[in-house]
Amino acid sequence: MDTKPYKIRERIEKEAGYRGLIRAELADELYDGVLTIIVAQKKYRDKDYSARQLANDLNTNPRYLSAVINSRFGMNYSSLVNEFRVRDAAHMLTDKRYADMTMEEIGAKAGFANRQSFYAAFFKEKGEAPHQYKKRHLAK
Repeated sequence: MDTKPYKIRERIEKEAGYRGLIRAELADELYDGVLTIIVAQKKYRDKDYSARQLANDLNTNPRYLSAVINSRFGMNYSSLVNEFRVRDAAHMLTDKRYADMTMEEIGAKAGFANRQSFYAAFFKEKGEAPHQYKKRHLAK
């Protein structure tokens, strides 16, 4: 009998052939472009902004962009965007200027499509629910 309560499989690293075809100069350009668009322009706040749109904005194809994000950031597009969303939400949760906003409003302002995706991503990143994070930081 399996003693684990959940059927969690080990993550298997897949070797994708096209990753070796990424030219370093182009990967650097795309890396800079991703940072400019996702972070500086705060596109992570747009819940409808997709990897496909980012690839179009950077004049590349989504698979190539995905390989660059994976190799340079060590995660996929969704994880990257959610990381910036969670950072933004965490800031809003502890900033007095946003004290009158609900959790749903903060999640939406950070770019999450709904409350569930906000809570799941926040917990994954911070190890606690948004309201617990806020309570703990405001108690300091």
